[in-house]
Amino acid sequence: MSDVKDPRGEPGRAAGGSAEGAGGEIVMEDLSHETAVGVVLGTQDSTPLELWVAVRPGQDLQLDDLVAIESQDANNRAVRFYGVVDQVRKRHEGTQFDSDAFRVKDGTLPAEVSYAGHVRITRVEPEMFLPPTPGDEVRVVRGLAYEKALFFDEMEHKVPIGLTRTGQIVYADLEFMNGRRGAHASVSGVSGVATKTTYTTFLLYSLFRSGVLGAETANTKALIFNVKGEDLLWLDKPNARMKDEDKARWKKLGLPYGPFQSVGLFAPAKAGVIVPVPDTGERQDGVEPYLWTLRDFAKEHLMRFAVSDAEDTRQQLSFVAERVGAYLARAADESPDLGGTLLLDGVRVQTFHELVDQIDLKLPQILGGQNIAATTQDAFRRRLRMAASRMGHLVRADHDGCRKARIDWDRHQVSVVDLHRLHSSAQTFVVGAVLKRLMERDGATPLTFVVLDELNKYAPRSGWSPIQDIVLDIAERGRSLGVSLFGAQQTASEVERRVVANAALRIVGRLDAAEAERGEYGFLTKAARDRATILKPGTMIVSQPQIPTPMLVCFPRPGWATKRSEVAASARKDPFADID
Repeated sequence: MSDVKDPRGEPGRAAGGSAEGAGGEIVMEDLSHETAVGVVLGTQDSTPLELWVAVRPGQDLQLDDLVAIESQDANNRAVRFYGVVDQVRKRHEGTQFDSDAFRVKDGTLPAEVSYAGHVRITRVEPEMFLPPTPGDEVRVVRGLAYEKALFFDEMEHKVPIGLTRTGQIVYADLEFMNGRRGAHASVSGVSGVATKTTYTTFLLYSLFRSGVLGAETANTKALIFNVKGEDLLWLDKPNARMKDEDKARWKKLGLPYGPFQSVGLFAPAKAGVIVPVPDTGERQDGVEPYLWTLRDFAKEHLMRFAVSDAEDTRQQLSFVAERVGAYLARAADESPDLGGTLLLDGVRVQTFHELVDQIDLKLPQILGGQNIAATTQDAFRRRLRMAASRMGHLVRADHDGCRKARIDWDRHQVSVVDLHRLHSSAQTFVVGAVLKRLMERDGATPLTFVVLDELNKYAPRSGWSPIQDIVLDIAERGRSLGVSLFGAQQTASEVERRVVANAALRIVGRLDAAEAERGEYGFLTKAARDRATILKPGTMIVSQPQIPTPMLVCFPRPGWATKRSEVAASARKDPFADID
């Protein structure tokens, strides 16, 4: 073993938690059992932040390998560098022309093969930022040394977020996910092959089933918006297509494989049906309908989410929407609660279409003599009637069951709000209404993780969205209110900068080559950008605050079904089985 004194001349612990020996000396663990793959190259610059390794004959060095380099300072004190391999290459030594490769192969030209790898330094202990010396031994590390290389030994609460290609667990620090030191995750990638949603749900599963939340596990919630298809409506069903190798990867992660526990499924109430029933496709059983009563719509000031294009300041539409919303809220406060309906100047309103008719009739009175052009009022009326055709079935109180048809995420650990059959503007209304209620709750508990796909639609960098302010509020204040946003998008370059900048975890799957060159992916190294364009499904690149370089991680096939065909026949329930 090497004994290392603190370079400041004080007894203490070297960075990385190395043990303290007798007399205050720092004791590093022995690495002699780790594989020596080569030495620090002397024909390339060696710096405290990066270096090249000459690989020994008979040894292999791969991308993503973690290595340790033993070096010494001028006083012969040991300094250990840890790093990750982010590039490897081979070339001939002793040749001049490209065509010499054929002559070397034929044996007519003598040459040697140079096999080298580039290492990006992640940690130095003790912190003496000296360049390693050419010829210093380089070892591929596992176990404790691997954890030190990536600062996992300093994480008090570790969340498994995947495996390296060599089967080592990669962790994230819970404190950068639950809001204590940071929050939010931004997941980007090409639709269909980047597995953004699958990886995001894997992160949630790991949070809930790894035990890292401790006693808070039962109280922590997840609110998932299902934007595309019915993939997320099967989270409570086991995956019948799990293979032995999939189960082995779950075991390596230290996680049980299986479906999510305590799942609530909510789908929009079906249009044209008096009795509220969920509007879904293949998934019928266990799904609850949701809508808003007229009274809820008024009291919660949801008009601004219903009227699109209200940002047109030239026509003062936002002002009109605000005045109408305030009028409805006063009406709700001043009238008795009659089954969720609304009284407007003595007229009982039960449906959104009836509400639109009343607003149309009373609009000049509602505006109170304000100098609003008739063209602006007509523009507001058109948008309101357009909203009625697209999401009017979600705001009504014409049946006794309407008051019970609401999204209650407190009853379940994981709540899935289905949006995929709704018009785009109706999706925006639902997301805005739900997030507004979430942000207005009392206190910062319980901790709630919000999963929202198509973030570029709800918080665009250019253009406008009626819920952009809420999404931005979550990004900037959510951690203090117990809300952590896991946002997914095809292109981070199209998402509001402050939303992306506030994400502690930045994750990419397969990226478009042009998108990968955008400044939003500056956290990726050149090699990582190139790799991101060829990533396979099930592989992501993760950047997190405590690790100075992005890491490639693999995650296993979900233990929960992602479509009906993955649900075991025994787990499928006939929705009409209970009907005589």
